[in-house]
Amino acid sequence: MNPTPNETPKNPAPATPAATTTAKWRVEDILALYDLPFAELVHRAQTVHRQHFDPAELQLSSLLSIKTGGCPEDCGYCSQSSVHDAGVKGQPLMPLDEVVAAAREARDQGAQRFCMGAAWRSPKPRQVEAVARMIEAVKALGMETCVTLGMLDDGQARQLADAGLDYYNHNLDTSPEFYGSIISTRTYQDRLDTLENVRTAGVKVCCGGIIGMGESRVARAGLIGQLANLDPYPESVPINHLIPIPGTPLADAPPLDPFEFVRTIAVARIVMPRAVVRLSAGRESMDDALQALCFLAGANSMFYGEKLLTTGNPRLQHDRDLLARLGMRAAGTAPEPAAAPIVRHEPATKALTKAPADATRESAAR
Repeated sequence: MNPTPNETPKNPAPATPAATTTAKWRVEDILALYDLPFAELVHRAQTVHRQHFDPAELQLSSLLSIKTGGCPEDCGYCSQSSVHDAGVKGQPLMPLDEVVAAAREARDQGAQRFCMGAAWRSPKPRQVEAVARMIEAVKALGMETCVTLGMLDDGQARQLADAGLDYYNHNLDTSPEFYGSIISTRTYQDRLDTLENVRTAGVKVCCGGIIGMGESRVARAGLIGQLANLDPYPESVPINHLIPIPGTPLADAPPLDPFEFVRTIAVARIVMPRAVVRLSAGRESMDDALQALCFLAGANSMFYGEKLLTTGNPRLQHDRDLLARLGMRAAGTAPEPAAAPIVRHEPATKALTKAPADATRESAAR
């Protein structure tokens, strides 16, 4: 039996990570959600969101590029590809002490998860060993850990799991049908195999995609369907808005309707109700109102810090101010004390001004 567009759990389970699913979402089911009136879609997404999460809480993550540039892959959106001339200078793997210092600063600024990204097609044994040491050191700071290192075999995944890794990020990027328009050096099955290796090793999966690469709505629905039909679906689902970078093949990608991006967040929330849906790359170009709509549609995580790998991210203080204005807070933190209610008193002169008017009406009635 396929889920229907308006399906929501009647007896929702506790707010836990992704649950094992048996029913499969069809692309036409997901398109039916996309086609709902905007207000109806957001309402349904918010209803599902409240069944599993506190709508005032956001999970905050910080992302550090621990090895930049020089990647042999040809992903059309990526400035770190050695195939593209995007002006990114290659840098070797960062020393352990610098990574730990960055993680400590991120923690002190309020980040709960520290994500480390390396521009590799697949790491070598010595590189996995170095990253494992980083994971152990960051875990010692009391933070959740996430890494993205490219493709992993089962042994590499187990090695990272043994170091205490919480999440492995490996995005599907887009639908299988559109995938060939974006990358030719890694197959869709390669990505699925890495996800399977990570899951088998006992590491949680962080997997999403990029919206705005020139794909159709059908392709966006296809991506969401691929994610939702993983068994189990990812615990963490980053939804990235393309950042067009000069020197990459997608530098001139047509702009995406902002409401379409919000719709994608809402659809992801409905079909993956227990996943943490992260507002990821592209926030730099979003105004506060658009980000607020994304939170209303079910996004409950965001990258928090000055940079996302090689691209900008809204400044920390601006993020703090935005969350305060929205009455939101970092997940697991106590709500701010409620402000004293505003009591409005009637002006003392108001009753006096009524009398002449009443007297005039009485005179007129006579």
